[in-house]
Amino acid sequence: MKSQNSTLRARLNQPGLVVAPGIFDMVSLRLAEPLGFDALYMTGFGTVASHMGLPDAGLATYSDMVGRVTAMAGMAKTPLIADADTGYGGLLNLRHTIRGYESAGAAAIQLEDQEFPKKCGHTPGRRVISTEDMVRKIRVAVDSRQSQDFLIIARTDARTTLGLDEALRRAEAYAKAGADMLFVESPESEEEMRKIGCSFDLPLVANMVEKGRTPVLSRKELEGIGYKLAIFPVTALLAGVHAMTQVFKQLKESGSSANMTVPLHDFGDLTKLMGFEDVWAFEKRYAETK
Repeated sequence: MKSQNSTLRARLNQPGLVVAPGIFDMVSLRLAEPLGFDALYMTGFGTVASHMGLPDAGLATYSDMVGRVTAMAGMAKTPLIADADTGYGGLLNLRHTIRGYESAGAAAIQLEDQEFPKKCGHTPGRRVISTEDMVRKIRVAVDSRQSQDFLIIARTDARTTLGLDEALRRAEAYAKAGADMLFVESPESEEEMRKIGCSFDLPLVANMVEKGRTPVLSRKELEGIGYKLAIFPVTALLAGVHAMTQVFKQLKESGSSANMTVPLHDFGDLTKLMGFEDVWAFEKRYAETK
């Protein structure tokens, strides 16, 4: 049986865009898993928000996040791409992170060149470390993995503060350092995205954040530009937050879910989604008798 890691690398070598929805907890994973995506993206923004109730601003530790990777990768049959921020410390910490994420079952790890504490992409005030420091991080990451099929995604946040040309120079340096995929964060126009697309031979990541700094394009448009992986980190989270906000408002106003105007998932289907059928079958098979 092929590992998830080798499956993801093989898929990236095939034609067509890989679409990876953002998952942020075990329910979102269970919902996305059966739909047949080629990859799932463990979003840092959504995971920190869901697991800790905090902003994605460098507050989550390695221990916080590797636990979520372990849980999600352990349940998912689909290859999991996992956000690891800046690597959670210096070079020795980064080696520990690489080994931990790979052992946890992730198929790919995303590392970025922001200063610590990092900030969420598409938000202001992001600052980056030197190109040389990030190159060293990538070299450590490449040397620390056990399998070549555990993919290293190198992200640069330089576009917002230092301009696109600097971001392109950094991405080229990260490619030479051994990164498997390149992620130039926050291009601000389709023209900039096209420039990124024609600048590199490695697979490229498009970060589709609704109402973010980058235009949200169609699958055909992204493929035409030259992107290989499109992540949608907060799309499902935004939809869920909107729906839950409406539910809570109606409960507050009416005191009941009777005549709820928000569409609700069927409770019976939810029990199936969460695996209760297996529980019931187990209980029936091993029922205690007096």
